[in-house]
Amino acid sequence: MENAAAGLTFREATDADVDVLVALIESAYRGDDSRVGWTTEADILEGQRTDPEGVLQVIKAPDGKLLTVEQGGRVVACCQLEHRGTHAYFGMFAVSPALQGGGLGKIVIAEAERQAREDWGATEMHMTVISVRDDLIAWYERRGYRRTGEMTPFPYGEERFGIPQRDDLQFELLVKPLV
Repeated sequence: MENAAAGLTFREATDADVDVLVALIESAYRGDDSRVGWTTEADILEGQRTDPEGVLQVIKAPDGKLLTVEQGGRVVACCQLEHRGTHAYFGMFAVSPALQGGGLGKIVIAEAERQAREDWGATEMHMTVISVRDDLIAWYERRGYRRTGEMTPFPYGEERFGIPQRDDLQFELLVKPLV
């Protein structure tokens, strides 16, 4: 595989990016397309992962941004960054399933951490991950994140976030120092 960093462009998403970003996020997590990559949630959640309103809300957030990554003129990854005082929140992370496993995700998360530290002075990065996603949590642990054991409930009954296929879903807070 060619160098994952070759020809990458990082920029803040705009309103014009909403449809392509929704498609990217959905392809990384839901449905048969997501099974090409390893980040799929298709076995634990059906339905949508996000929608145009949700993506636009992140783009418009006054204390955040939706970092968009292009390669060869195509959007290949994205992540949400939100400034929350001394820490930043990392979310809505998606890498095109066809490019997963080649190092692109590591590059994107490192750039997100750099921006949070340099632009906002954040000393920690926080994220929440569905606690049963052991493979994904292990990936974040290899990037320096630690499990906190702090759980928040999954929004059962809110189909805007997906239709759970099991009854034990919850989010765990992961934290990484940025100093």
